[in-house]
Amino acid sequence: MYLQHFGLTEPPFRLSPDPHFLFPSKHHSRAKAYMESTVLLQDGFVIITGEIGAGKTTLINSFVEELGEDVVLAHVSQTQLSPVQFLQTVLADFGHKAFQKRKAELLDLLNDFLVEQYEQGKKCVLIVDEAQNLSPKVLEEVRLLSGIETTKEKVLRIILAGQPELNEKLEGMEQLTQRVRLRFHLGPLTQEETSDYIKHRLTIAGSPDGALFEDEIYPLIYRYSGGIPRLINTLCDTAMLCAFAEEHTNVSVDDVEAALDDLQWDEFAERTNKFRLHGIRHPRLRILHDGECTDELRLEKGRLIIGRTSDNDIQISSKYVSRHHAQLVTDASSTFIEDLNSTNGIYLGKKRFKKRTLQDGDIILLGKHSLHYLDRAIEEEDEDDLDEDAEELENETEDEMTDKERASGSLG
Repeated sequence: MYLQHFGLTEPPFRLSPDPHFLFPSKHHSRAKAYMESTVLLQDGFVIITGEIGAGKTTLINSFVEELGEDVVLAHVSQTQLSPVQFLQTVLADFGHKAFQKRKAELLDLLNDFLVEQYEQGKKCVLIVDEAQNLSPKVLEEVRLLSGIETTKEKVLRIILAGQPELNEKLEGMEQLTQRVRLRFHLGPLTQEETSDYIKHRLTIAGSPDGALFEDEIYPLIYRYSGGIPRLINTLCDTAMLCAFAEEHTNVSVDDVEAALDDLQWDEFAERTNKFRLHGIRHPRLRILHDGECTDELRLEKGRLIIGRTSDNDIQISSKYVSRHHAQLVTDASSTFIEDLNSTNGIYLGKKRFKKRTLQDGDIILLGKHSLHYLDRAIEEEDEDDLDEDAEELENETEDEMTDKERASGSLG
């Protein structure tokens, strides 16, 4: 192995979900904070989604490692179970042998256990990893478990973690989704975070400054990994092996290119459905104010909250935008936007609406800002046309917003 050659104490890019190596990216830190909130909140119910290899299991392991002695944990990772098997597994993780009991007995035993732990000052937490594999019947059991309570408060905190398909499964399960306190989608790392992630892991593995990789290789690694931690690990580990075989003291672009040949990887954009090339979706959102683009982002699978305050995924600092104004939900085939009971609403043209599946070119108005939804490869001149359309719409609604301001006195 290359450890001694590079002066490392342990492999920096193992695929095992070691919490010791958790990189605190913006997304990972926020997702972990949401998970930690389940212990603090009496009705904690959190859903974390992310693509394969995004770091969900590492995040869970880090969270579990830091739980206090007052927390009793059940961690279920085998999820292709019947309702009875699921309840048996949960009880087994809580320390009960219940594999010969019927469903009614399982529910009674679990209810008694949770109430007993509450009376002893304990907090019971259930974590279900790979939750996208849960059947609708098992998800219904999860809903029923989330409702177990004393006369004062609920006695079970729940975290569901899974791939984006989990959100699709939850569509239509209104009674369950109403119980969810927080949701978060764990997106890929940015190019800058990818560089920091690699240096972070190298430093933990024993490299004094994490500088074993030449600076020129980071954009290359990002282009082929797409910012997915598991893919970054695979490529970096293979590149280090290539460098070791050539007796290089640092990992160079040549070593990464040799690794890519060994792995037979194309660029990430060509291997996935992230871009709308030759019929592949590439949804983007452009945020404009006074006809000028202030931000643009690629829409991944999952949910994004739009609002005025800093705890939103997309922050728009404007008195016309509510604290939590609207949500965007993207899946494999479409993106919809939904008003979150905001003061000033969301508009398509002059028509206010509650929920809409977005079409390519839609211009959605939030106060004096506009959101341009783009779901195709758009030439520069097309974007200029959209900017002009947005400015015209903003001008048309400016008088209307002024009237609202006068009528309400205070907006937002």
